[in-house]
Amino acid sequence: MQDLKVLFEDNHIIVVEKKPNIPSQADKTEDMDMITMVKQYRKEKENKPGNVYLGLVHRLDRPVGGIMIFAKTSKAAGRLSDQIREKVFQKRYLAVVDGKVMPEEGILENYLYKEERTNTSRVVNKEKKNAKLAKLAYRILKYNEVKDLSLVEIDLYTGRHHQIRVQLSHFGHSIFGDQKYGTRGQGKQIALWAYQLTIQHPITKEEMTFKDVPEPIGTWCILKEEEKK
Repeated sequence: MQDLKVLFEDNHIIVVEKKPNIPSQADKTEDMDMITMVKQYRKEKENKPGNVYLGLVHRLDRPVGGIMIFAKTSKAAGRLSDQIREKVFQKRYLAVVDGKVMPEEGILENYLYKEERTNTSRVVNKEKKNAKLAKLAYRILKYNEVKDLSLVEIDLYTGRHHQIRVQLSHFGHSIFGDQKYGTRGQGKQIALWAYQLTIQHPITKEEMTFKDVPEPIGTWCILKEEEKK
């Protein structure tokens, strides 16, 4: 079993880091997925001979790394799912994008339409049938003048298919390494990371915030660079 980085665990939830290119759940590739990894971890740690329950309450796109939370009980899974619907469940991302983002902070609102045949999404007019509102807030943290890349923090208000990738690309600042919607870094790992997650504990009701940043290597070297504007 691959090494699993556990950020927090109790009897109700487990919070882990998803490495890039690992599916959130099993898919047709039959590659190792997060649900299987966490179940194996629990079986070994808790010495359970049979199957173990694990509730998937949210997902990350396969190429994206960062924080994921799983429920250990059906009660916890139901309450976390309720938090997502009620906007209590808050996700924050880091992205390295093309160009210098101006204005340095703001809100992006678009209507997105998912193309099932190609598994892509695109910005459309709100009158289009099945178009869904997508909203996020962004803030530039650093700018590398030499590479013409910006480190951006993103608060996600809606959870649409490929939302961050599509909206930033439409904004003119595609994510570096995005193979579907990007302009630069083709062949490299997408520089998008789910680095902060805030929930209300499903049992104790305590507000909890978890953070996990990528290693400052490759494109993510920008994390340890001096700020340049």
